[in-house]
Amino acid sequence: MKKVLITLQDLFDLPTARIYSPELFNSVRNVSIDTRTIKKNSLYVAIKGSKFDGHSFVNNAYKKGASAVIINEKMLSKFDNLKLPIITVKDTTKALGQLASLWRNKLNAKIIGITGSNGKTSTKEITSLLLKEKYKVVSTASNNNNHIGVPLTLFSANEKTEVVVLELGTNHFGEIPYTAAIAQPDFSLITNIGYSHIEFLKTPAGVKKEKQALFDETITRGGVVIINSDDKLLKPLTTKYPKSITYGFSAKNTVSGKVNGYTVDGRTIIEVKLKKEKICVELPLFGMINAQNILASIAIAYSLGLSKNDILNGICKLKPVKQRLNVKQLKNTILIDDTYNANPASMNAAFELMSKINLYKRKVAILGDMFELGAKSIQMHEGLATGIKKNGISILFTVGKMMKNLSDFLQHSEIIAQHFSNRNKLIKFLEECNLSNSVVLVKGSRGMKMEEFLQVIENREIN
Repeated sequence: MKKVLITLQDLFDLPTARIYSPELFNSVRNVSIDTRTIKKNSLYVAIKGSKFDGHSFVNNAYKKGASAVIINEKMLSKFDNLKLPIITVKDTTKALGQLASLWRNKLNAKIIGITGSNGKTSTKEITSLLLKEKYKVVSTASNNNNHIGVPLTLFSANEKTEVVVLELGTNHFGEIPYTAAIAQPDFSLITNIGYSHIEFLKTPAGVKKEKQALFDETITRGGVVIINSDDKLLKPLTTKYPKSITYGFSAKNTVSGKVNGYTVDGRTIIEVKLKKEKICVELPLFGMINAQNILASIAIAYSLGLSKNDILNGICKLKPVKQRLNVKQLKNTILIDDTYNANPASMNAAFELMSKINLYKRKVAILGDMFELGAKSIQMHEGLATGIKKNGISILFTVGKMMKNLSDFLQHSEIIAQHFSNRNKLIKFLEECNLSNSVVLVKGSRGMKMEEFLQVIENREIN
């Protein structure tokens, strides 16, 4: 099997590149932007980020065994003493993406691109696990889904890789078109369209336009798009993309799901139809949102030829993604850790899960602000009241400037709503509050660091 390598010709093919000491260059199979993990005979790319400038570590990369470096053309004079090939470019970040695109075209692997407003990380993890039943899989680590993370994930694949599962994220226009062009997917999926990053993408239609660039890139390559027919903004795309696979719970699809009930602890029991085959399974993950994520992953797995037994074996191995609807049974409390991030759709998905857990009647929500909602932020925070009432949540504790609007909105309702003006007051309260015989949700946007409040509750149980 021929090794996948970065060659001297690849470097000459980089736009704006000039190569110094090309006669010293030997083909490499590792590309790195981090000298802490760099391997010998690697190509080091000096990226300037918001906190660090990779050019400050070029000498360190050389000492650790890098066999060549890519730097900004303006920095050349600082490194003319290095006895190794130096490649200068106008923009090292763009060069990283261009190099990753060249690398992608050397791979024999199928490339799967996943994006969406909610559930993309969970769907990426589920898809990867299912596909490992049949293939050698590389996938995005954590949520490294941006203009740096997508190239680095591609570089982590090699000649033995059969499938690469890429997560593509965005919060500004133009980011998905950029990373999708690098990835050149054979299959792509948009989980859903919601209000995440609405501050910058303006409207759900704006979110759709940005995300849809992934489908367009896939079709340009002759690939297959996988459409969530339960999403009202995505369903019409079936006419735009005839070469598509559909999935959903609400209508007849290529992959059709049906909810057959819930266990007492809130797990979803689903039935999935694949042509003439049927899968009935109690899901190891919680919440309807995860049922949708699993159905999406089954649609991808089905597209890549997995059998019914492969899919069932993969589902049995599923475990919750950290900080995403992770349900923990404590002594006398069920704690839902959904602290990774938040937007209106994921909030309501978490509320719905609380209503399905019937071990305890008392439902308590501890909520922090949702970010990047722009001019509609107050309205969307107050709008959570509908889901709170609908799903039987009787006690609400809030923290954050925006969440005060929700707490105030509920003051004259039957729900006990208490707002905390700062984090320390909420922490002190939770250290003493009786949460026994309750289902407790902790959730907020990443910047709210809601996991700190979760830890307070867990520590009480331990001690």
